[in-house]
Amino acid sequence: MSKPLDPTRHAGTDLVRVAVPACRPAGSEDAGPPLDGVALVTLDRPRALNALSFALLTDLGRIVEALDADPTVRAIVITGAGTRAFAAGADIGELAEQTPDSLAASEGFRGWDRVAASDTPTIAAVRGYALGGGCELAMACDMLIAGSDAVFGQPEIKIGVIPGAGGTQRLTRAIGEARAMELVLTGRQIRADEAARLGLVTRVVPAEETLAAALDLAAEIAALPVSAVRAAKAAVRAAAELPLAGGIQRERTLFQERFGTPDQVEGMRAFLERRPPSWEGRPAPPGPDHGPRARARHG
Repeated sequence: MSKPLDPTRHAGTDLVRVAVPACRPAGSEDAGPPLDGVALVTLDRPRALNALSFALLTDLGRIVEALDADPTVRAIVITGAGTRAFAAGADIGELAEQTPDSLAASEGFRGWDRVAASDTPTIAAVRGYALGGGCELAMACDMLIAGSDAVFGQPEIKIGVIPGAGGTQRLTRAIGEARAMELVLTGRQIRADEAARLGLVTRVVPAEETLAAALDLAAEIAALPVSAVRAAKAAVRAAAELPLAGGIQRERTLFQERFGTPDQVEGMRAFLERRPPSWEGRPAPPGPDHGPRARARHG
């Protein structure tokens, strides 16, 4: 078993690359400076279409946990190397040798859960195939930016098994029981435009803009107060896990807990004083915003 990653270094591995802070991809219209608070995690098995071996999943889970524990990281983007696949599925050669006991004991098999458990917002940037475990990994993220060339599916039924890393549960919550049942029972693949119509993805963008769009969304979130962002994420996630009354109670508790925090005090004070807020742990903004946008924003 490999050693735990140092959560302050994020060195990455041979199978998973990490960039902190992330930069917009070379060739973007506005590459700009590094994106403060944004981490980019890249699955790096392009010759295998980024197939999710247990070793890759183990590395991914540990890296995401380390990033989640780093207070300077406020949003995480996960993508696949190359343009052909986000992750084309599990490593079938490896999976074929497993038993019920070996699967239950595998640290790698918990990689999807470690991504889903992150308190830091996660965004999947998907180009090409996201099938089987790859689709499950994308759905384990909080948001999903799909390139126009993205293809999604849960084809496990065609090799004699079923989705086993959250596919039946997250897909059903995303698109409804009848549609999920059809996709899971037939293994049919869907392209980005259909995935968008069904409600599986956050946004579809031109293929070559996929990573830049995901990083821009991450940067927008990373610029906001981290404690409020994490509370908002927890409240939205509760909607999928609790009955309505329980979800509302969870939301109310999280809302009430924001009061008295430095960011709540600063955010409301800045609103009333018509100036940009200076969030906890962040440098002060360059100066007051008294332009037309500020007046329109504050009424």
